[in-house]
Amino acid sequence: MAVAGILGMLRKLLEISPRCGTIEAHVFTYLWKGMYQTMKKQVHSREVKNAARQRLIERGVSVQDIAEIVYLMQSPYHPDLQMQQCIDSVEAVLEKREIQHAILVGVELDVLAEKGLLSEPLQSLVASDEGLFGCDETLALGSVFGYGSIAVTTFGHLDKQKVGVIKRLDTKSSGKVHTFLDDLVCSIAANASSRMAHRLRDEEEALAEHMKQAAEDDSAEQAG
Repeated sequence: MAVAGILGMLRKLLEISPRCGTIEAHVFTYLWKGMYQTMKKQVHSREVKNAARQRLIERGVSVQDIAEIVYLMQSPYHPDLQMQQCIDSVEAVLEKREIQHAILVGVELDVLAEKGLLSEPLQSLVASDEGLFGCDETLALGSVFGYGSIAVTTFGHLDKQKVGVIKRLDTKSSGKVHTFLDDLVCSIAANASSRMAHRLRDEEEALAEHMKQAAEDDSAEQAG
């Protein structure tokens, strides 16, 4: 049932609650008002998705930037790979709620550190991207495990090699703090790359099966 429908039902229940006995009515009203207020506070997934996308744009990262990394990772294995396929894979990864949450948390911490609004020693750890501070990688890795071993190994490679937009984010001369964002971009690119690798293999196998079946059908027709 849609949220709007549930809220409408709650309003009707609140209207009929006075018909109950006094004590029952108070209890009924208290419980349903609590549920009503909780549901009103629920953040719509569309709002979360849009906010995460906006944070990336505000911090200078586009879907195209991430797709270019995916292309670099997968094109050696798939010479016919098109950039649009990479863009589509990145878009699909960005639909994942846990990715959106990670972006919102990570970018928020980066921005707060940039403004000097975190308490010490966290302020210095985030602002300087302290080498032993591993919370940025931990946050980014959370979603990588869901995309398999290819995503994990690709994440490690990107984290070390700083490919494409990741290198720009990792450069501290800009005065910006991207301690969390650079690892989040590694995560998104790694996930999109792994997703694409598996899908391309599925497509290749499906094509091979189709060609095999077509050849068998031709042979049967000639034999008949």
